[in-house]
Amino acid sequence: MALDITELYNVSSGVIRDAAKAAPTTRIEDYQENGFDTMLHTAIDNLNTTNIYLSDAENEEIKWALGETENSHDLTIALQKASTALQYTVAIRDKLLEAYKELIQMQV
Repeated sequence: MALDITELYNVSSGVIRDAAKAAPTTRIEDYQENGFDTMLHTAIDNLNTTNIYLSDAENEEIKWALGETENSHDLTIALQKASTALQYTVAIRDKLLEAYKELIQMQV
């Protein structure tokens, strides 16, 4: 997702002003029309990222166990990334299930 720089004010750099003028503007209607599609693709991307971090952590653990690396720093970083990504994914899942339960209980 591109950074929207059109909201920057009092910018003295001509390069940034020119980029802001050339940047495509996104309308609220675009998000309303494609909201679920965008949200679904973002969720899938986040799941793929979490899987990548978990795989990297497992690979670092295997390297450490086999003695292929003596750098515990890489192992620690990989494990922390995987843990944080998994916690984030579980929190999002819990919120989605909570919202789904609320929708199911609504009376029309």
